[in-house]
Amino acid sequence: MADQLAKGEEFEKKAVKKLNGWGLFGSKYEDAADLFDKAANSYKLAKSWDKAGSTYTKLAGCHLKVESKHEAAQAYVDAANAYKKTSIKEAISCMEQAVNLFCDIGRLSMAARYLKEIAELYESDQNIELAIGYFEKAADLFQNEEVTTSANQCKQKVAQFAAQLEQYEKAIKIYEEIARHSLKSNLLKYGVKGHLLNAGLCQLCKGDIVAITKALDEYQDLDPTFSGTRECRLLADIAGAIDEEDVTKFTDVVKEFDSMTPLDPCKTTLLLRVKEKLKAKELEEDDLT
Repeated sequence: MADQLAKGEEFEKKAVKKLNGWGLFGSKYEDAADLFDKAANSYKLAKSWDKAGSTYTKLAGCHLKVESKHEAAQAYVDAANAYKKTSIKEAISCMEQAVNLFCDIGRLSMAARYLKEIAELYESDQNIELAIGYFEKAADLFQNEEVTTSANQCKQKVAQFAAQLEQYEKAIKIYEEIARHSLKSNLLKYGVKGHLLNAGLCQLCKGDIVAITKALDEYQDLDPTFSGTRECRLLADIAGAIDEEDVTKFTDVVKEFDSMTPLDPCKTTLLLRVKEKLKAKELEEDDLT
């Protein structure tokens, strides 16, 4: 590793010397770029991630000097991947540079891919509100490029986080929109019941029985097969338990569904919120009697 570090430093010194020396305008930047690339690879092998990240940004600078924007963007991506090991802030900064360059040269699906990566970095850093913003930007670009599956993945993340932040109307709107679009595709049709279940759980979190009953009717109109699904029955049974203020019934129907189709953490969180509201309502009724 020490050997690789020394190699990296030697390549980097040669690259800097090349930049500071005399040479034909294009060729000196190309020669320096080649040396910076070798230096960055050596730093990676030495697991010296900050040095690798910094060197890749210098490589990007060389590519920009000769208007090689695609190569510069890729160098910023390489820098971001190195910085991911040590500094999320630096990784995001480099990834944003890459996104801007990919947009400049019309590589919008590449820009969308890295906007999604920025969103995931913010998510890993527990910065949910910024993650939402970047997932939304990525979804828009993926949609423009008709990369529907990736657009839907990003939209689902936005809806999931909106629900987490109790922005239920926003989450409902997105889940319903994804369900509508998915019905048009034979590949995506199977996921419709899951999207409608998520939308319905958000409706339940709002605590409005009239709204959930109306939504269930709308979902069955939207997708006639939904009425025969376990997801539809779960929502209807929970609505019934809420209407009857019956916590035991609520617990039983959720447990039964979970035994057949395990609930993910997001759905579990929403159901716990509904249950807490139901328990509070039941206690309130007990206090009045």
